[in-house]
Amino acid sequence: MFSSADRVLVALSSTDDAAIRARGLTKRYGERCAVAGIDFTVARGEFFGFLGPNGAGKSTTMRMIYRATPVDDGSLHILGHEAVPANDRLIKARLGVVPQEYNLDERMTAREILEVFSRFYGLHGEARRQRVRELLDFVELGDRPDAFVTTLSGGLKRRVQIARGLLGDPDILVLDEPTTGLDPRARRSLWDKLIALGERGTTIVLTTHYMDEAEKLCDRLVVMDEGRIVAEGTPKGLIAEHVPPHVLEVVVPEVRERKRLAADFGALALAQVELADRMLFYGVESEALLRRYFELGGGAEALVRGANLEDVFLALTGHGLS
Repeated sequence: MFSSADRVLVALSSTDDAAIRARGLTKRYGERCAVAGIDFTVARGEFFGFLGPNGAGKSTTMRMIYRATPVDDGSLHILGHEAVPANDRLIKARLGVVPQEYNLDERMTAREILEVFSRFYGLHGEARRQRVRELLDFVELGDRPDAFVTTLSGGLKRRVQIARGLLGDPDILVLDEPTTGLDPRARRSLWDKLIALGERGTTIVLTTHYMDEAEKLCDRLVVMDEGRIVAEGTPKGLIAEHVPPHVLEVVVPEVRERKRLAADFGALALAQVELADRMLFYGVESEALLRRYFELGGGAEALVRGANLEDVFLALTGHGLS
């Protein structure tokens, strides 16, 4: 599909030129600091994620990356170019963007949308037709290129947006909450497409508040909360560093019962978290956690599971990702 194999190989072999580098990156809206002096580096060819709840500053960071909003303080370099207005045109030409907002013209077909936007990348004639066919095939819409957007499901509309973002064969693909609003089947189908892009060497930057999405897709990620980065690493590394490996999750609506369990569970639980209607007990041995719960007379709904990125977020911030 891609005609830039040489470019990808060079990018992957480069160790001294990051795809994106931010130092002290800051964005304010009046008195509110949406992004509060964050540092991060995205390597070329990496699938990099920003994980956090709505309002954490993820989308604002992305808008600075794809040059929809200016940087207030700090520095941001994209593909070696400083992110300042004088370089915006050059940077944008090398980015593919899939924004959080749905912005397709439903009066057009999938093919028409790609043909119209291909002109921005200087594609004409047979080169344009071939590129549009390749991208429609890649997002599995090659058998219905003339379907009007209004007839497509939410997942297929997102695929059209991704195909549009790939028209210019970008060095970096920026995805802002790409699966919000999609059903589980559509989400996983879209994941497959993004994994395929990553395997081809495309640098991908993703924001999400879905911890399973971040664990599945990202080589490395940062966890954001209230405009700051609170942790950085691989998904597995972050889990291993910040929380014990097993979690006993029990539904306990009554406040008195939650407090009794919290007081009586004992040292077997290396950490515990009380939420609105449930308790989380963290430990090394899952069976031992469950056995202790039943010894205490627990009869409510109980689940033993492995720790995940939401547990990391809870440990770091005291609240969940939703």
